[in-house]
Amino acid sequence: MAEILRVEDLKKYFATKKGTLHAVDGVTFSVDAGKTLGIVGESGCGKSTLGRVILHLHERTDGRIVFQGEDISDVSNAKLKELRKDMQIIFQDPYASLNPRMSIGDIIAEPLKIYNLCKTKAEREKKVHEIMDVVGLAERTYSLYPHELDGGRRQRVGIARALILDPKLIVCDEPVSALDVSIQAQILNLMMELQKERNLTYLFITHNLSVVKHISDDITVMYLGQMVEKASSSELFSHQYHPYTKALISAIPLPKYNAPDNQIILKGEITSPINVTKSCRFAPRCIYAKPECFNQEPTLEEVEPGHFVKCHFVREINNL
Repeated sequence: MAEILRVEDLKKYFATKKGTLHAVDGVTFSVDAGKTLGIVGESGCGKSTLGRVILHLHERTDGRIVFQGEDISDVSNAKLKELRKDMQIIFQDPYASLNPRMSIGDIIAEPLKIYNLCKTKAEREKKVHEIMDVVGLAERTYSLYPHELDGGRRQRVGIARALILDPKLIVCDEPVSALDVSIQAQILNLMMELQKERNLTYLFITHNLSVVKHISDDITVMYLGQMVEKASSSELFSHQYHPYTKALISAIPLPKYNAPDNQIILKGEITSPINVTKSCRFAPRCIYAKPECFNQEPTLEEVEPGHFVKCHFVREINNL
């Protein structure tokens, strides 16, 4: 399988009144074409910022972004406009990501207008109706406005807008978190069907572990801007080696009556992402922490083929 995206030691820092905020700090991974990489973690861990940096919605502080074999870390505005034909985003909130003054047809057609891909209005309308049919939007919604649709149909509009240019990579920034559970299932199934039909590659950002297990081929776990564990979806849910990942997985509710409560409750102060020191950022909340954890940053280690963990004592904790 051909690699479509690779990021190397990617960093994004923000200047604040209190110091430098390390939103994304040294993230490295790759994604193959037609696959889904799930990115999970608590709110504020930097997963959405990571997706936006890859798309140049935020400019990186350091590191490399390689897309389809080409280094796109620094590109001109003209080149970036061309790249965005192949790199799109589905935003988290379908209530905020659609222009309330534009009709559904105009919202979906906007990328076609920007890139001047249709010679006539009739041709543009035909393409819009075709993509509406693909994502399951009724023809009558063409002339409606966002406020006239429910959340599920609004998110379908966002998906249609992202697909209209036939992209290769789509960053899905918590695309179902604002939807009801039954609607979430519909949108997820739609996205998986579209992936098979069009060989789409997804970066699927979420904090819902049940959702990410359902849709992802590989999963990356982030904590305070850093990747702490990465493995295939089946491997990660079978064997968690980082203490933070163990706690996340233990928090998934079990659909069983009188199921045992094995949830790991994390205690301690969350490390500030501002002016961070060279230490393990999870150490203040880790029951296995030792003095080394507070004085030295761990490296990302491949403990099993394809399974990477960032922990000083991963082998000791897990008897590897």
